[in-house]
Amino acid sequence: STREIADALDYAHRAGVVHRDIKPENILLADGHALVLDFGISRAVSASTEGERITFPGIAVGTPAYMSPEQAKGSEVIDGRADIYALGCVTYEMLTGHPPFLGTTHREILGRHSYDPVPRVRSSRPSIPEFAEAAIEKALAKAPKDRFSTATEFSEAFSRGATDRSHRGSWKWWTAGGLAAAALVALLKFTSGPVLGSSPLSSEAPRAVAVLPFRTIGNDSSSVAMSEGISEEIASAIGSVPGIMVKSPRSSFSLKSKNLTIQEIGAALGVPYLVDGSLQHEGQRLRVHVALISAAKDSTLWSHGYDRQFVDVFTLQDEIARAIAGELQVKLASASLSNLSRRSTANPQAHELYLRGRFFFERRDSASLRKAKEYFAAAIGSDSLYALAYTGLSDAYSHSSVFGYAAPQTNMPRARELADHALALNNALVEAHSSRAFVATFYEWDWKSAGSEYQKALAIDPNYPSAHLWKAWYLLAKDSADAGIAEGKAALDLEPFLVLTNTRLVSLLFYGRRYDEALKQAQRTAELDSTFFQLRTERARVLVELGRCREALDAISQAPPQTPAMLGGTKGYTYAKCGRRKDAFEELQRLRGAANAGEYVSHYSLAVIEAGLGNNDGAFDELNSALAERSWCMFLLKVEPAFDRLRGDPRFGQLLARVGLSA
Repeated sequence: STREIADALDYAHRAGVVHRDIKPENILLADGHALVLDFGISRAVSASTEGERITFPGIAVGTPAYMSPEQAKGSEVIDGRADIYALGCVTYEMLTGHPPFLGTTHREILGRHSYDPVPRVRSSRPSIPEFAEAAIEKALAKAPKDRFSTATEFSEAFSRGATDRSHRGSWKWWTAGGLAAAALVALLKFTSGPVLGSSPLSSEAPRAVAVLPFRTIGNDSSSVAMSEGISEEIASAIGSVPGIMVKSPRSSFSLKSKNLTIQEIGAALGVPYLVDGSLQHEGQRLRVHVALISAAKDSTLWSHGYDRQFVDVFTLQDEIARAIAGELQVKLASASLSNLSRRSTANPQAHELYLRGRFFFERRDSASLRKAKEYFAAAIGSDSLYALAYTGLSDAYSHSSVFGYAAPQTNMPRARELADHALALNNALVEAHSSRAFVATFYEWDWKSAGSEYQKALAIDPNYPSAHLWKAWYLLAKDSADAGIAEGKAALDLEPFLVLTNTRLVSLLFYGRRYDEALKQAQRTAELDSTFFQLRTERARVLVELGRCREALDAISQAPPQTPAMLGGTKGYTYAKCGRRKDAFEELQRLRGAANAGEYVSHYSLAVIEAGLGNNDGAFDELNSALAERSWCMFLLKVEPAFDRLRGDPRFGQLLARVGLSA
């Protein structure tokens, strides 16, 4: 029970130990009792006037789905209340089937822990007693001082209704059954094999390097965005050096949360060298410490500390990139060395605002995309000639539509205008050409322009992951599923541990009718992050096509409702194909009701459900409406399995032609 876990944590805390990685995988049910496992990243605490605490220099450790805000920020002060927060996350998952904060990337999840309100448990499970919901919300307070003082206090507040006759039977079932389910998920993960492979370092890439996300020292949450942004820009600068292959911080972010050794991180990424660092931003001072590490030997080859005025951020990035390139013994002409770091603005304030915008953009949820727009717009306000900020704002607008938060006709024309302006300012930016190609692909269905822009983008930077990922969709529609899958794998090679990119490969394999491969890819992605909401929905529709209805229904029942247009009809379609027609009709009516209430619901989602119910005329009516709304999913017509029954109808060929595709 929750009480047994809390008792174990209470004992550890009184003994001066903080676990720091409480999650279902570390809880085992044995002979009816809950056991807390794996104190591998625990640390001893020492008494102070502030209570029991642990200090360590800006290192964030733990598992993102269950990590407290202070851990996510790499706080120097961690005590037992971080474990109480994690236990609150586990308890939330027991009751709802998923952790409280979900996201497309680990950085998004960490950001939501720090900034987003706790989603109400009773919204998903109205039968949960109010006192239990209140206990969870207190355990998940952003500030440690606002949480319970001890784990026992939490368990008592959470389970006090067990002695209340009005709740006794059902509540005992929830607390015991929920924990059993969480423990079973953990056991399945544990027995399915290691999360990461142990492939040897590549002997063909002696100058391959991965830049790990820089740690943030101090409690300034605004520095997190700058820290991650600067580490990515340093990676980009090093990657511009001929002869060096760089894995970006986004591809290695999830690895740092798994408590892997330096050797294991290097082996997982297939690189012999790692760049690690920390950043501290105080007023107008920027302090950065960087080290180049031999992964195989776990030894520091070079390290250096920098203390600069913030206005020197570009000089600092360039200096670090040049030093690392030199240590890797790459001989360059001086002209090459002088242009490693792109100076797309001379305004450090605009640059900081841009980095914050990119930080929130990567989270992809509706609130974060709104914040991203605000920061990108502010960056443009500080420097009206800042081309990168225009591309960021373009992406924030376009992705708000693609992820289903706004109608395409509301956002996409603005996205196109911003991308065009960025190109007018700087025609040599891979981001600008990629943003323009995105609009041409997902809104205009201008296949000639899209192909040309992707070609230009990848000629500028063949290692830009987003260009490969977005081009994969273009190839899926215009060329073939196999071409799209190959391009998706190229994106994954550049960001092998990014959950969103892994999930998109599941999508591409699904549309390629390679269902067994898609299911295996979904399982591999789940090992990285089983809580990603799109992954559960993707897995459900793969299972439907494999005829495994029981598993598909189970997967779709655990998927949160927030889905992009291409997945919005999956629940209704699954019900229809698995014989639950009444539930399918109810889902169809629910979505139509949401649309009537002013929420954006793509007609493409409704068409998928109508097709699943065998209502061909209804499906065509919805597809015509989807065409009128310019739902980006319309270019999937050619490969969408849900519409197989419609393909012989002349109306289907007419729709394809209007999207610029042939039958």
